[in-house]
Amino acid sequence: MQPTATVLVYSDDARTREQVRLAAGRRPAADVPQVEYLECATLPAVLRTLEERRVDVCVLDGETAPAGGMGVCRQLKDEVFRCPPVLLLIGRPQDAWLATWSRADAVVTHPVDPVALSASLAGLLRAADRPAVGA
Repeated sequence: MQPTATVLVYSDDARTREQVRLAAGRRPAADVPQVEYLECATLPAVLRTLEERRVDVCVLDGETAPAGGMGVCRQLKDEVFRCPPVLLLIGRPQDAWLATWSRADAVVTHPVDPVALSASLAGLLRAADRPAVGA
């Protein structure tokens, strides 16, 4: 049985969660494992999922309300032990500086570009697969 990677997708918009799933597909690149998606529409669901499940990468929608993905990203980086890498979806390229503030590991703009999303997600999955320095 081949290993799978778990990707948490956070957005209050079911269409955005679907766009992420469809854009990246079951395998974003040939050299990464197949992906299982976990969808969350609220911050409490994200926190509960990260506590209960192994998650390899989080994809957070910066346009989600009331808890936007940028603030959620920063909170996760501060509060979650061994926080998984975060790919942040932003509404405008000009918002990239806010993604830096949030400590996102990668950024893709809306509307979701399948090539950019797959490449960013695959890169984060590759990085998550490497053992941490000193581990």
